[in-house]
Amino acid sequence: MSDYELRTVLDSSGGAGDHDSGLSDAELMHCYRSMLMVRAFDDTAMKLQRSGRIGFSIPNRGIEATQVGAASALRTTDWIFPSYRDFGMALYHGVSATDMMHNMFGNALDASKGRQMPVHFSFEEPIHFVSISSPIGTHIPQGVGAAHAMKLRGEDSVALISFGDGGTSSLGFHSGLNFAGVWKSPAVFLCQNNGYAISMPTEKQTASDGFAVKGEAYGIPAILVDGNDLLAVRQATAEGVARARAGDGPTLIEAKTFRMGGHSTSDDPSKYVPKELLDEWEEKDPVPRFEAYLASKGLWVEGDRETLYSGCMAEVKEAADLAQATPLPSLETIFSDVYEEVPQHIRSQGEEAYDLLRRKGDAGGGGGEFPL
Repeated sequence: MSDYELRTVLDSSGGAGDHDSGLSDAELMHCYRSMLMVRAFDDTAMKLQRSGRIGFSIPNRGIEATQVGAASALRTTDWIFPSYRDFGMALYHGVSATDMMHNMFGNALDASKGRQMPVHFSFEEPIHFVSISSPIGTHIPQGVGAAHAMKLRGEDSVALISFGDGGTSSLGFHSGLNFAGVWKSPAVFLCQNNGYAISMPTEKQTASDGFAVKGEAYGIPAILVDGNDLLAVRQATAEGVARARAGDGPTLIEAKTFRMGGHSTSDDPSKYVPKELLDEWEEKDPVPRFEAYLASKGLWVEGDRETLYSGCMAEVKEAADLAQATPLPSLETIFSDVYEEVPQHIRSQGEEAYDLLRRKGDAGGGGGEFPL
């Protein structure tokens, strides 16, 4: 058994005793709606993928409390280095479903101008949300470097670096934690232990007793927390953030949770997840657990979920329709945002590309004139 005690605030019936979350009633309801928005975005993205309108998506069902709880402990001046299963962090901080859908379609209003895969969001506002990286773990040392830069500049900011249990097997995990421990970088590492690294179960992922213990090798304090308990994740993250802001260095958080779906829309979890295990975690669904807490505070009654979820679905559907109707990035964007002054060999390639479109009668060629 692990030497780390699993931290919880909410019991199975949603009771929190005398715990003070530090959140107002409006903020608690914002947390709740953010979780429902994640589910609405997930449901819509699945339908879009199955109908061939987008390439793929990453399901988040079951992980919402970890995402939203952690995000609620951050300021908008902080930086998030997310995994690809962190929709809730962006939505909590006010990123619109429309801006997220622009990325899913890779259109002209996508922040990456179609250069990234779906789900690889990046936003400068309303919070610094760094582009998701497909190679597992590469963003961990990047986040540490950014955190250390904040320290050198004397900034009062923190980097939240989020990854799955599979990310702990990457080289980036080990080098990132080692540097952060030595430098005392203002970073909070959030390991979302959701049971499987794609189809690889946790017990085959590592021989150590969980993931929180891995912090000891790098001199980093760690917290093991119930990832389906939004308030417990918020509390653990807030402690790590406070430690980082005080100049005391990083914290590793292991959030025990479970993804109640596939690794991606290309995945069939029924091939490797036992039904009994899925049924067990269905009973621990973070949404009804948080609803029970809200009900105990007089903020939720039966039927509220259906009403709020219907509104979320309408918002996400409108976003998807708008994103699909938005034109694709123009040819010029292949060459822009790379050089301050376009070098001659790139200019020659651009002129050839535009001339080809002109000769083939493609209006996107702009009459054959290279615009840069």
